[in-house]
Amino acid sequence: MHMPKRLALTVALLALSAHAKEPALGASTFTVYEAFMSPQQQPGEESETPKILEKSLGATAPSTPREQRKSRGWGQIRFAKDLSRAYIDVQIDGVNPADIIMFHIHCGPPGVLGPIVVNLGESGNLSTTLASGKMSVEISNKDIVYIKDMKGMKSGLPESCPAELGFLPTQTKTIAGLEWLARKGVLYFNLHTKAHTYYGEMRGQVFAAQQ
Repeated sequence: MHMPKRLALTVALLALSAHAKEPALGASTFTVYEAFMSPQQQPGEESETPKILEKSLGATAPSTPREQRKSRGWGQIRFAKDLSRAYIDVQIDGVNPADIIMFHIHCGPPGVLGPIVVNLGESGNLSTTLASGKMSVEISNKDIVYIKDMKGMKSGLPESCPAELGFLPTQTKTIAGLEWLARKGVLYFNLHTKAHTYYGEMRGQVFAAQQ
């Protein structure tokens, strides 16, 4: 026995509505990633800063070997499911906020230095922002750093940070692209201090948060 067309359409619409979601949820529900920062994740010691960069990036305070540093940190990135915004929460310990000179999210696999994709602050404002050891910021597409000068960038970097796809390099310029890189495990937090300016004080590779 065949179902009348009108009844079949009604059944189909009811099935669709049962699975539909309110579009506004895209801005208020999240995909969450996190990192636990430590000096041991840095791929080198400050004493190994390339000679050519010592003047521009050289430390202005005595450095401490990675194994002897007490600095630790945690960072979380919550991506709105409509990929319009992301929210970053950070907590650090064992670091004097007055010594912090840069804080970034970079793109690179574990143990590899990669380009900056989000600048979380520079010398001066960071000592105030992180005075309590905590910070929370909201970012959108305009906060994604686009590298204009491709000279010296290796083609083996992960997709969009930048990468060689075909003949043309591409780079992440959106929150959607940033979430894709987080999913691939190629984002990391990097905190730089007066004593550890090149590799950084501590680093934290970003992975999906454990629920």
